[in-house]
Amino acid sequence: MNLRRDVFQALADPTRRAILLLVASQAMTAGAIAANFDTARPTVSKHLQILTECELLEQEQNGREIYYHINAKKMKEVADFIEPFRKMWDDRFNKLETIMKKYKTKN
Repeated sequence: MNLRRDVFQALADPTRRAILLLVASQAMTAGAIAANFDTARPTVSKHLQILTECELLEQEQNGREIYYHINAKKMKEVADFIEPFRKMWDDRFNKLETIMKKYKTKN
């Protein structure tokens, strides 16, 4: 059975977010990635599989090694989707801050 993975479910996991941070600056092998975690290699491999299925990571074969690296295009799609929500909350917090400052000066 081929499950369709949701990118936001993938990002919800702290280990997967940590993997993305690890490979953000340089491509790494599964072994090099796994060395940064206190979990079994098959667990890290499952995380890599999920991130790859969601297209957040890409694989590149170099000889016998497979290197994982960030799919910048997909990450930009995610960031572009989130941006209006970030802006909305920034605006709301700025309004709240203004109200709180006015309230504070009245007291």
